[in-house]
Amino acid sequence: MNSHRPFRIVTYNVHKCRGLDQRVRPARIASVLKEINADIVALQEVLSFEGYEREADQARFIADELGFQYAFGENRKLRGARYGNVVLTRFPIRVHHNYDITAPGLTPRGCLRTDIMLGDAVLHVFNVHLGIALLEHRAQARRLFDERIVNHDELEGHRIVLGDFNEWLRGAVSRTLRSHLDGPDIRRQLNRSRTYPGVLPIFHLDNIYFDRALKLQKLHLHKGRRPLLASDHLPLVADFRIDRSATSRRV
Repeated sequence: MNSHRPFRIVTYNVHKCRGLDQRVRPARIASVLKEINADIVALQEVLSFEGYEREADQARFIADELGFQYAFGENRKLRGARYGNVVLTRFPIRVHHNYDITAPGLTPRGCLRTDIMLGDAVLHVFNVHLGIALLEHRAQARRLFDERIVNHDELEGHRIVLGDFNEWLRGAVSRTLRSHLDGPDIRRQLNRSRTYPGVLPIFHLDNIYFDRALKLQKLHLHKGRRPLLASDHLPLVADFRIDRSATSRRV
């Protein structure tokens, strides 16, 4: 792939593939992703029972349905299954690493970094699902930079941080991310920016932040009967191109 060519990325909390009809249907999630036709997919709340029937291993099943490679960031075991964040892509994965950002005494949380080759360019994708408590997700957002996860000196490519930030009202999490990265004014760009709950969304929990060398071409929520039913979140979709004339880091 020519790294100048646009690429599409989506973030989607799939709620263990349990839809609003209470049916667990990974095939339905895969169908939603086929509609979106993204090059890179960041999923949160993925549950994978390995060695069981095909659909029970949600990460592998969805990757197989799309024909993508995938990286799994396991944050904990749930009912004996791997549970966490997943990145899937049609492009080569160079390396991936899951960072523990769990707050003491609270539910395990992680940040999955996946380094993806876009032709001759490296894209560092950080897929996060922050905690639900106010002080918890604020502290986790700071840790992404204070512990040099997103701003590690060895990172040589462009960066995208996306996922479910669990920020019910715009505040400290948004300010922390925007102090290091660019981000869309989602309320201005989207008439209906709210992604949760899916059918009658009230809150904007899902977001995307990126280096200035990544130029956002289009941002939209993927709607329709299937995505409204498939999960309790709506997918947030972004189209980017890489601007070779811009630096990827803020000074």
